[in-house]
Amino acid sequence: MISLVLLLLSTAARAQDNYEIQVYGSDLVAPNQTMVELHSNIAFSNSQIQAEGVRPADHAFHETIEVTHGFNSWMEVGVYFFNSLGSDDRTTYVGSHLRPRFAVPPSFNWPVGVSLSLEAGYQKREYSEDDWTLEIRPIIDKQWGKWYFAFNPTFDHALHGYNSGNGFNFSPNLKINFSFSAWLASGIEYYGSVGPLTAPQSWSNQQQQVFVVSDLNVSPFWELNMGYGIGFTESTVSPILKWIVGYRF
Repeated sequence: MISLVLLLLSTAARAQDNYEIQVYGSDLVAPNQTMVELHSNIAFSNSQIQAEGVRPADHAFHETIEVTHGFNSWMEVGVYFFNSLGSDDRTTYVGSHLRPRFAVPPSFNWPVGVSLSLEAGYQKREYSEDDWTLEIRPIIDKQWGKWYFAFNPTFDHALHGYNSGNGFNFSPNLKINFSFSAWLASGIEYYGSVGPLTAPQSWSNQQQQVFVVSDLNVSPFWELNMGYGIGFTESTVSPILKWIVGYRF
């Protein structure tokens, strides 16, 4: 399971808004199993800009705890606890999100994996331009030989906060991996945030970010993802080092 950072539409994206940097696959946690993940990342932007009341993200260490339970072959529910560790009183619990996800069961034998994630929740206003948000994330993926592709054409909306009047923002996410062995796969993850489809933001105000990543499959119980990302616009936090450690019960 790979999920993403909450990349919000803003000209101040250097502020605190990266807590879960992940591209989702379509597969769910197995029925009656629970997966606990620790999402960690640190930004090296060196920016001290505080815009729209959001604290800067430079050298802030973000820790997100995700707990997901599988209920059956087509539904799981996850909950996130966002935390920030940093100087200048930036060490705190930031907020939580709830995420039900629904998938087409493998027994349907579709040519691609398909699922839909719905995520909503709260973050403290000093760590996000919007305190209440909603995310709708369709997920399509495919294993093709040693190649793996996942595409998340995500739509997110600010329910309350600075961007609440902007409608849905389009945030496409993509993962391409190649399996070098049974336990190692490497590739790229792309994260974008372009604004409404009908009125995209200017390039400098968009978020455009690419990570070089590796996935270690050392056990059916463990998950490990590591990556280093850089941004290509002024509004993107960059660079970022991230890693995800997960365990299935």
